[in-house]
Amino acid sequence: MANNQDHSNKVSEVIPFRNTAKDRLQAFWEVFSKDDDVLVIINADPDALASAMAVKRLLRYRVKNVVIAHPNEIRRMNNVAMVERLKIPLERLSNVKVGDYSKIVMVDSQPSHLPCFEKMKIDAIIDHHPVSGDWDCPFVDIRPDYGAVSTMMVEYLKAANMKPSVSLATALFYAIKVDTQNFEKKSKVADGIAFRYLFSIANRDLVRKFELTDLRRSELRYFSIAFQELKYSKRRYYTHVGRVRSPDVLVIIADFLNHVGEIDWVFVSGIHGEKLVVIFRCDGYRKSAGKLASRTFGSVGSAGGHKEAARAEVPLKNLDMGDKEFTSVTLKRLIMRHI
Repeated sequence: MANNQDHSNKVSEVIPFRNTAKDRLQAFWEVFSKDDDVLVIINADPDALASAMAVKRLLRYRVKNVVIAHPNEIRRMNNVAMVERLKIPLERLSNVKVGDYSKIVMVDSQPSHLPCFEKMKIDAIIDHHPVSGDWDCPFVDIRPDYGAVSTMMVEYLKAANMKPSVSLATALFYAIKVDTQNFEKKSKVADGIAFRYLFSIANRDLVRKFELTDLRRSELRYFSIAFQELKYSKRRYYTHVGRVRSPDVLVIIADFLNHVGEIDWVFVSGIHGEKLVVIFRCDGYRKSAGKLASRTFGSVGSAGGHKEAARAEVPLKNLDMGDKEFTSVTLKRLIMRHI
């Protein structure tokens, strides 16, 4: 993915990377000089944020300046908590003059992932998503079999003999947890090795806070509505929350109700924009939330998911409700036809 003699290779010519971790590190460092102002571009999420922090650490004392920029608004409360509590220095890409930077690094993404990335001249790409283009780039390290870019960055740091600070280790540790879904998702032995290495350095109490930070204070009222509207029948909970600022709160309410031991099914709905959003939860044993979601709402909207968790999104105009208001009773009636 990098070639120590020729740094003008196209991505198709430099994959797979057969060099050692130290070779990769050296090839990465060779892209930069002490006079460089470096811009690290990310589509901000935990893995991208942590990896960008690691790049900044790797380039400390090797370049003049490193700035991390992102085009997306950070909305998820977990990510907001991560940025605020770790004091990660970030800039919105729209506020940055890209031409002021002599080198651009992209982590946890590729130029084809967003329109705003496509016209940029990228000098280094480090990612774990499947290759989605063919670019002239001095340094490319793309490893789709890795669970997280943060795992790759741990390897870079270890090759550089740089022990991460508590802040950086916490970010990398959390990112690996998120991107591997606590190792329930596809991952490599390398992800486990990196995770174990960070375990004794990271502030795990802080990681737990990130994981628990799902709600804004203003969204607590949706729980009150959910409980007031809650209907119970045959070991099933149904509740309609009404209009919500974000569908994410419906997921949180459904997961909370799914903790009740005597309940086999949970159905939580709300209206976001011009769509009805319905969240399905069950234990997945001799049940399929995904199939039930498809049977109930597949003909009028998008619906599907896994055995234990599913989601449906239906344009309100497709429900043919007339002047009637959607309620928990409506939700129950629709699902009862198919369960």
